[in-house]
Formats: sequence, C-alpha cells, structure tokens
Amino acid sequence: MNIKVNSVHFTADQKLIDFVNKKVSKMDTFFEGIIGAEVSLKVEKPETVNNKISEIRISLPSAENLFARKQADTFEEATDLAVEAIRRQLKRHKDKLRTK
Repeated sequence: MNIKVNSVHFTADQKLIDFVNKKVSKMDTFFEGIIGAEVSLKVEKPETVNNKISEIRISLPSAENLFARKQADTFEEATDLAVEAIRRQLKRHKDKLRTK
C-alpha cells in the first residue's frame, strides 16, 4: 500500500511521520487490496486546545474511497481516532461485499 503523508501549516518531524505510516499500514490486515492512503495533518487555530486534525483517505480497488477526519489535542491521538473510524468503515465495506 502506498501511503502519502501531508502536513499543512507546519513541518512534521520524522517521528510523527513514522507513527502515521505504522498506524495506517496496519489497515492491510483488515482489508486486503487497499491501493493507497493519503493522510493530511493540519493545525487549526494554533492558540487553542484540541486543534490537531488528522484526515485519512483510503483508496479501494472498487474505485471507492473511505474518509475519516478526527480532531484531538495531539496528532497521534487524532490519527488513532481516524484509523479506528476507517477500520470500522473497512469492516462494513467487507461485509457488504460478502453479502453481494
């Protein structure tokens, strides 16, 4: 799976990029054949709390995309929440494919 990480309005350090890659690469265990993933990390209003946003878009072979956007105090927490949301979507998608 090809994973692309974008950081908007800041420069992400290697530790954060490695964390995101590790979390998103685990998606292959839930659904085989994921084409790629695009992760956007954003800071919204730097002076406020709960201002880190993680957006994940997963490309599937059926020309479908799954998307999750979560906001938290840290990028790690926001990424964890978004990965969990995508995992649930992948499970529903897999169940839908089985019933066809």
